[in-house]
Amino acid sequence: MAIKKIALIIFSSVLSFYDFSQNNDLNITGNIESQFQYLNEDTLIGANEPAEKALLNSYMNVFITKGNFKAGARFESYLPRIQGYPNRFDGTGIGMRYIGYENKFVDVTIGSFYEQFGSGIALRTYEDRALGYDNLLDGFRLKLNLYKGITLKGVYGKQRLSFQNGQIEHAAGIVRGFDTEFPLNEFIGFLKDKKLNITLGTSLVSKYQADDNETFILPENIGLYGGRVKLRYGKFTLDGEYVMKDNDPSADNVYIYNPGHAAIANFSYTKKGFGLLISAKSVDNMSFRSDRTKALQDVFINYLPAMNKTHSYNLVASLYPYATQPLGEVAFQAEVVYTLPKEKNWGKKLGGKYGTSINANVSTAYKPMQHKTTQYEVDSNRVTYSGKPFDLSDSLYWRDINVSITRKMNKNLNFILSYYNISINNDVAKITGDAKGIIHSNISILETGYKFNSKHSIRTELQTLFTEKDKGNWATAVVEYNFGSHLFLGIMDQYNYGNPNEKLQIHYIIGTVGYVKESTRLTFSYGRQRAGLFCVGGVCRFVPASNGLTFSFTQSF
Repeated sequence: MAIKKIALIIFSSVLSFYDFSQNNDLNITGNIESQFQYLNEDTLIGANEPAEKALLNSYMNVFITKGNFKAGARFESYLPRIQGYPNRFDGTGIGMRYIGYENKFVDVTIGSFYEQFGSGIALRTYEDRALGYDNLLDGFRLKLNLYKGITLKGVYGKQRLSFQNGQIEHAAGIVRGFDTEFPLNEFIGFLKDKKLNITLGTSLVSKYQADDNETFILPENIGLYGGRVKLRYGKFTLDGEYVMKDNDPSADNVYIYNPGHAAIANFSYTKKGFGLLISAKSVDNMSFRSDRTKALQDVFINYLPAMNKTHSYNLVASLYPYATQPLGEVAFQAEVVYTLPKEKNWGKKLGGKYGTSINANVSTAYKPMQHKTTQYEVDSNRVTYSGKPFDLSDSLYWRDINVSITRKMNKNLNFILSYYNISINNDVAKITGDAKGIIHSNISILETGYKFNSKHSIRTELQTLFTEKDKGNWATAVVEYNFGSHLFLGIMDQYNYGNPNEKLQIHYIIGTVGYVKESTRLTFSYGRQRAGLFCVGGVCRFVPASNGLTFSFTQSF
């Protein structure tokens, strides 16, 4: 009840302070989202019918600004939660609320807030509703815009762990953080008029959690600190960040006292018709939570970005996705995008009359090398190994080699042809119980689009996946038809035709109809959903098998 009272005080204070009829600079924005499921039992795919039969997730964000003042809240309702969301989401109430003041010099927030330092490897709090993920901080945040672009940030609060009986429940620990960014060109004379632009940054984050462990003596204050640099020169960009973490015994690392570190670097070059990106990441013992006893995706203070391309096609994105390994990985990625020149006279150049683009991407992740320490060190201080940044072993976690060709044949017809070679170590990134070791798969996809006229168009996908492990080969077909800008129909069939068990060579068919008008969107879907992982940016949640109706409604204002 305390949270509800605080939110009501916030809104009543803000709204009563201003006269709606005489002040026209009051701005209220927000959005509404609701998802409803009615599920059937389907023993063939392992789908269960919930006792309630009907499930509902609903959200409404309201943001208010008036001059320099701001306030906001998110109302949430799980009656009960739809399948695949954390079992600690329950009830109706206020899941986020804040009030603040902002001008050109200062930005202060009291209540709930999201924040990121640098690339996020030191601190990142954010919400992703599709993942059922929300690690917001509740407390106090201060931002200062100082002299000539120098910025300072300070945060202090507790993280959201769950939403029970319509109220936020917090993690046990307290999070404190400080970050600064410094544009070097503004303060070094010979750099002021140069094409080279240099920005420096530094972060310090700590957490406090009382030691209530009966077996070990645990540190109660744990610090993470590091720095970053960003260089820009014409069409070239190079940035890097490195952080170190004090020893942080937790359930994740089986209560060892090793320190941790993380490093990330990105190089890019872009010009008309060409782009190049090269990235590298090294992570060791970097599980950093505000509650050392939690697991899965609960209350991470920092964020370790995935070093692989984000895929959207059904078989590529949902069957063998890769989740970042916070206890350790050394990963690399390279991507090249090249657009072949157009040619007015069809056929003289490979680009054709309307242009052709080629995208090639390679990403890998390996287990870091862990050098054994002496038995004395293990027994005396539980430091079980030593490691260095970018010191990788030959143990493969993930490899993805893909290429796609996008071509417009004429004013009405276009296609995308893609190939993916994906290998994933199922002993580490556990995604299925039916295979051991590395699963190799080859995926080919043909996507086509055709415009009949200014209102009607059709899009199709044909996908095939070949593997000798797990559940065998798959095929997916997608057809979407658009009736102007308002109405669309779609159907997808995911078929496990290569399953060694003939009884499980199942069609997962789902049909969708949607209606869009201005900022309102309504979508109805009915059919089967395969059990598996849903991942975004290296963060995943398990989605159970289902059979039934899903209705979604979104509205922004």
